Amino acid sequence: MAERKSSDARIRANLKYEKANVIQISFKLNKNTDGDIIDALSKQENRSGYIKQLIRDDMRKRKK
Repeated sequence: MAERKSSDARIRANLKYEKANVIQISFKLNKNTDGDIIDALSKQENRSGYIKQLIRDDMRKRKK
């Protein structure tokens, strides 16, 4: 029999936390026209961190 990795209480707690603190944003990339972006993202170990850093850098640049 497979062992459960998370208890029901842990799952409920995670869902409650995410509802209060997390937002998910997604977008689609076209393999034909956005291939360069797809390639660049695929080379990143942490895609989310990379994208967030690019946005923060741009925000600082625009603030000056």
